[in-house]
Parts: sequence; C-alpha cells; structure tokens
Amino acid sequence: MTEIPKDRVFIEALEIECLIGIYDWERTVRQNVVLDIEMAFDNRVPADSDAIEHTLDYKAVSKRLMQFVGDSSYGLVETLAEQCAAIILNEFNVAWVRLKLAKPGAVRGARSVGVIIERQRNE
Repeated sequence: MTEIPKDRVFIEALEIECLIGIYDWERTVRQNVVLDIEMAFDNRVPADSDAIEHTLDYKAVSKRLMQFVGDSSYGLVETLAEQCAAIILNEFNVAWVRLKLAKPGAVRGARSVGVIIERQRNE
C-alpha cells in the first residue's frame, strides 16, 4: 500500500442544500448540510511548479460534491457521507479523506449533528 502523504488540502464549511432525512416531512423540504473535508495530498510538487495542473483542485472537488449532494435524496447522513468520501477517493485520486457531514438544526438544543468518517483508497 502506498504511503499516505502528511500534507492536507481542506475545504471548510461547504454548505449544500439537499433532500436528507427519514421523516415524512424531511422528504418534502430541502435542508442544508455542511461538509468539512481534509484530503491527503503531497503538496511539494505543485509548490515546486506553481502550476494549477499539479494541485488537488479544491474548487473541482467542491463543485462535484455540490452537484452530487444537491441531486441526492438519502435518508441517512451516514450514507451521504460514505458516498461523498467515495467520490473524493475515486474521482480525485486522493489516498485518504476525513469528512465531517453536519446537519444543522436537526436536534433541538444542538447547533448541528452528523458524522465524521475517515477513509482511504484501497490499492
């Protein structure tokens, strides 16, 4: 298995509107989810070249997740988080990802609830 780079590229507080939830009322209204993402990526190559084509393009990752999540309709945040992690690992050649998916306002008295997962690509 390839060594996971220690450098991280991150996307913080990516807010996306989607259908998410198990209750009937949740299936009729779009709600916001918020993603915090850390991705392992060796930043030395793009730092040396100063060329965008050598980077992990966080704008492309953000746009892809916004499209996917916006079009999704899952019952569980766990399922949505797993699918987002798989996209990052498989489509952006990332070896490791840590993803926090929060659902603000889902529980009275809590700012938000959700899941934090870490996944790595199988070589």
